[in-house]
Amino acid sequence: MYAYVGPAELLGQVRPGMEGKPIWSPADVRPLPQDEPFTYVVGLDGTLRIAPRRSEHVACAGGQNVLAAGEITFDGTAVTEVSNQSTGYCPGAESWPAVADALDRAGLERPDCFTATFVFRHCPECGELNVVKDEHYVCVFCDAELASP
Repeated sequence: MYAYVGPAELLGQVRPGMEGKPIWSPADVRPLPQDEPFTYVVGLDGTLRIAPRRSEHVACAGGQNVLAAGEITFDGTAVTEVSNQSTGYCPGAESWPAVADALDRAGLERPDCFTATFVFRHCPECGELNVVKDEHYVCVFCDAELASP
């Protein structure tokens, strides 16, 4: 389970009814724009919810904790790309099973794992959130060492 760790002001803007569109079957994705990424979350109930890409994950989740979050792209009823890219929740690669289960329950074709996996670390010195690239565990803001696996 992942709690929201992003800016408090974004959480404060979440209102009832802002949740993303639930995806329960292939019919829910057929009318969507194709090859366009969407923001997604998997709620604690296991439901996949999507919203336009520029939406905040915390809004898509209705301000609630999630099992997974990231970006997803569909082609018909198949998922062509799916990541854990969410700086609001910073889910790890271990969130994949929740995504796979949600996609399977919805009857959507999917890859065997994330097509892009991101590693997030908060800096112990300056507190800024970093997206680790090329296994370089150094803060891009202050050059402090980041926790490595």
